[in-house]
Amino acid sequence: MSKEKRYTYRSMRDEREYGFYWYSGLWHILRPILVGLTVLVLVIGIGMTVWGKLYGRFLAPVDQEDAQEYSFEINSGESLNRVATNLENAGLIRSRSVFKYYCDFAGMSQKIQVGSYTIRKDMTMTQIADLLTTGDGNPLVRNITLIPGETVEDFAARMVKNGVWESADKFLAACRDGKSYREYYYIEDVLASGRAGERKYVLEGYLSPNTYEVYVTATEDDIIRKLLSQTETVFTVENQERAEELGMTMDQVLTLASMIEKEAKESDFARVSAVFHNRLKEGMKLESDVTVHYVTGVRKMALADKDLSVSSPYNTYQVTGLPLGPICNPSQAAINAALYPDDTYLREKYLYFCAKEPESGELYFSKTLDQHRRAVESYAPYWQKYDEDRGIR
Repeated sequence: MSKEKRYTYRSMRDEREYGFYWYSGLWHILRPILVGLTVLVLVIGIGMTVWGKLYGRFLAPVDQEDAQEYSFEINSGESLNRVATNLENAGLIRSRSVFKYYCDFAGMSQKIQVGSYTIRKDMTMTQIADLLTTGDGNPLVRNITLIPGETVEDFAARMVKNGVWESADKFLAACRDGKSYREYYYIEDVLASGRAGERKYVLEGYLSPNTYEVYVTATEDDIIRKLLSQTETVFTVENQERAEELGMTMDQVLTLASMIEKEAKESDFARVSAVFHNRLKEGMKLESDVTVHYVTGVRKMALADKDLSVSSPYNTYQVTGLPLGPICNPSQAAINAALYPDDTYLREKYLYFCAKEPESGELYFSKTLDQHRRAVESYAPYWQKYDEDRGIR
């Protein structure tokens, strides 16, 4: 073979070998990619198939063609399991178990809202879950709160402000008269006292502070009865026995508790109670500013002579002993303090207290009138400034 032919042959062979290695190298690069893509396509295909079956069996609308609206109610106290069961029984979801697991996983289990809903069978399970957790249903119940120390009028005004009632007139009239609630023995006692007509509100002090769940359709009468029933629970047999030991009626205990509630922070309840008990034993006037506030409707720290001389059976600067009745609705803590005054302050016969700096809420207790007068001289400028800053004269 000639040199020229040998060269041509080697060139052709080299080109073939070079092309083979080039394609071989490219294949080594592309092969895992193609295999990966093929596997991915298979996985996606299988996943979509499985998802389609799961969706169709558990999550899809019960009837895609049914756009009719069905009523569904969730009542107070029903568990997620009960709601899921009711949905399945109503034919609105395909699986109660899947619905429950979905709500648990999505953090919706505690967000199911009480209410009356309209649900369609063409809605998916997730759409139904979203509806029931956004509170779009018409609520069946609402929460109302009577705050410790609120008066009947305070509570009524807040109910109107919150849209519970359009007007407070019916509620206030029922509380003022009280005759519709004679079946509650303690209200009957007040009505039979002979002075019920002189009270600002017969039911003042007997509406137990708490948060209550009531139907949105609840009337003023329904709410009053619910609050009165709670008072019966709070004022236990033990409380009644303790009141008898002290020579007090339930009405007197609630009256004293209402004054304690208004005079002090809870940490001072028992000490304030001891002062009042000591003054009652000594036959002294209680001279409590908060009873004047109840009469005038103005919370004034520095009372003037005209305030102290207001003629009212509630004004303890004018009457000896307890006021005619409660001046607010006291908490259970205040009731307990009225029944169990601080032993040390009782024994040491503390007879006076006054506010320190108004913003602090702290009280200064004294045994003697001289000590009390010095305390009043010291703190009176703070009271006057407090009133002036609030435009109270």
